Amino acid sequence: MRAIVVGAGIGGLATALMLHARGIRAVVVEQSPEVREVGVGINTLPHAIRELAELGLLPALDAVGIRTRELVYYNRQGQEVWRELRGTEAGHAVPQFSIHRGRLQKVIHDAVIARLGPDAVRTGLALAGFLQDEGGVTAHFTDAVKGDAGLTLRGDVLICADGIHSAARRRFYPDEGAPCWNGVLMWRGAAPWPAWGDGRTMAIGGGMGAKFVLYPIAPIDERHQLVNWVVNIKTADARVSPPPKESWSRPAQRALVLPHARRFAVPGFDIMGLVEATTQIFEYPMCDRDPLPRWTFGRVTLLGDAAHPMYPVGSNGASQAILDARALADALKRAEHPAQGLWEYERERLPKTAEVVRLNRVGGPERVIDEAEKRAPGGFARIEDVLSLAERQAIVGGYAGTAGFAPRALRAVAG
Repeated sequence: MRAIVVGAGIGGLATALMLHARGIRAVVVEQSPEVREVGVGINTLPHAIRELAELGLLPALDAVGIRTRELVYYNRQGQEVWRELRGTEAGHAVPQFSIHRGRLQKVIHDAVIARLGPDAVRTGLALAGFLQDEGGVTAHFTDAVKGDAGLTLRGDVLICADGIHSAARRRFYPDEGAPCWNGVLMWRGAAPWPAWGDGRTMAIGGGMGAKFVLYPIAPIDERHQLVNWVVNIKTADARVSPPPKESWSRPAQRALVLPHARRFAVPGFDIMGLVEATTQIFEYPMCDRDPLPRWTFGRVTLLGDAAHPMYPVGSNGASQAILDARALADALKRAEHPAQGLWEYERERLPKTAEVVRLNRVGGPERVIDEAEKRAPGGFARIEDVLSLAERQAIVGGYAGTAGFAPRALRAVAG
């Protein structure tokens, strides 16, 4: 069996590795002229890290990322709403990683090249169309710069992991239109900074309408780390305002972000200092798409953001793409016919990811902050007087169970 994978993002590259591990040949075709380390920080959850660990990537991840130990939720005033252990400290067999998105992508890309060969990833080629017949699928690619004919490939399946603006998705659903925007703009950056606390803690302050996110993503020296931050602010009514252009590399002015950053407090941390120390800030609208009724059409299927783009809530975007890759590879390995394998993959993954998309729209586990701020907008003396431990556990634990990364026991410390 031979698979053609469109898109050399985290999902596409992980798919190629998973297929190779099961004896299925794969080639990855990427529209960009090169696979670059774009983006800023992301978190990859234990259920996804388990799959990468089985591929032998744990040492490489340890070399470039941070094993997350703890997550703390605050209201905007810096009062603690929820605290829980993460990764191995929460009882998982493998860690959660806070890591630069580009470095995670590079770890997987390097493994693809080392194991599948130097020609396993073809760049600068955009998917132009495909034709299916009883014997396979033929994919046509154009030169992404010149626009003329670039490459034709023949395979048993075509796996489209080409992101939220997927060419294949557009072909299957031509009337879908633009991604769904909720009116929230995200400003993201990272800068060298003295380690905060134990140097392995994530902090999230505020809810869906206004939020600050903070976590280290790489070691620098004994005292300093590369610290990632995100400011999310609802800036428009999405019902009447179109979203700005989506790009991992759209620059933003620091002066635009600083007034919003002043709205948040994290105990013992200089938020304004970190933002001011950041030399490159990126802007990105918070977008997703409605869940689809189906991903698979014969020998062609969707994966990752092409199938289920979701709000970056609950650390689940890249993690769900990696889970897709594992499920797809397993299904193709078991199947008597490639189309059957794609259908079984969809049957397993579509309902699960659709539910995560829906939960992320209402805040995911971070909804616990929204609930606390709704009941006590001016702050509180004790969180238990506002939101009981049982209520908080139901919100946070319910999401973890649905997304598939709940530890054996949800451990929390009341604020």
